[in-house]
Amino acid sequence: MIVQAYHDEHVFAKLQDEWNLLVHKSQSNRIFSTLEWNQTWWAAYHPGSLWIITVRNQQRQLTGIAPCFIETTADRGRVVRLIGCVDVTDYVDLIVDPLHLEETLTALTDFWKQSQAEFDWLDFCNLPESSPVYAQLPILLQTNAFEVTVKQQEVCPMIELPTEWETYVESLDKKERHELRRKLRRAEGADEQVDWYIVDQTRDLAAESERFLALMAASQEQKQIFLQNPQNRDFFNRIVPILHERGWLQMSFLTVDGLPAATYLNFLYEGHVQVYNSGLNVSQYSHLSSGIVLLAYNIRWAIEHNYRVFDFLRGNENYKYRMGAKDTRVFNLEARAVRA
Repeated sequence: MIVQAYHDEHVFAKLQDEWNLLVHKSQSNRIFSTLEWNQTWWAAYHPGSLWIITVRNQQRQLTGIAPCFIETTADRGRVVRLIGCVDVTDYVDLIVDPLHLEETLTALTDFWKQSQAEFDWLDFCNLPESSPVYAQLPILLQTNAFEVTVKQQEVCPMIELPTEWETYVESLDKKERHELRRKLRRAEGADEQVDWYIVDQTRDLAAESERFLALMAASQEQKQIFLQNPQNRDFFNRIVPILHERGWLQMSFLTVDGLPAATYLNFLYEGHVQVYNSGLNVSQYSHLSSGIVLLAYNIRWAIEHNYRVFDFLRGNENYKYRMGAKDTRVFNLEARAVRA
């Protein structure tokens, strides 16, 4: 296997024709592994030195990408992380052709062993439990004289969607089923005019994005603080039009008498709807349960459009389980070389 490391961001352009082809082959075929996501994240944050590692076979076929960077910290020195780690990217992974999985991971492990003078730690966050990297990389690192720790980091609750809306509603616990139906009836029979829409080509994406950010900031103090970081705002403003152009973005709003009451920003990718973020007018419309009502409309839309999975991404908030979600897990892998 041929391993090469790149330190210049021109690598994104160099790999433009190959990157997403490998993503689609791999078991890390998620929006967070795409070239669009990685390049945009790096442009917004660039927290250290870029260190993207590629693996090719003897026929020069690309079999693996380790989209890494090296960040220097006060407590642990030079830490190798995967692009996206940790706050705004819910699943982070190596990108590997499953037909060349073992030899590619072995080549990466050998490379890190030979390059250990360049870093102090490997720290890979948000590895999905379904990832073969989570299953196999720790073993390879341990056999190559690395101390390895793998810990559960968070959960990503998700719903396996049926083919009919009523089947989904019937799958909920009796109490939650009753509550959902009651909230929908109340919203649809309210004295106010309750509507909802998905942002499409007929609407001004920039204006709708600002409306989304305003509701997001209004919904929680933590989100307001998050949006006060100019890098977070920059990332949002960069990524939204890119994903919208690709057809991977779903921004929806619930309105009451024409005014925005709730919003969701979802990703649509490979049969999955992923709930990335949300916003809510908490000072008004609480009597209409506008957030849950819009969420229900999103789930019904996903079922009607033949999506297989409704993924709430990271976080164990109660409302996700009330809507029928079940946990999947993401893990953090830390490793350092055992030096004599």
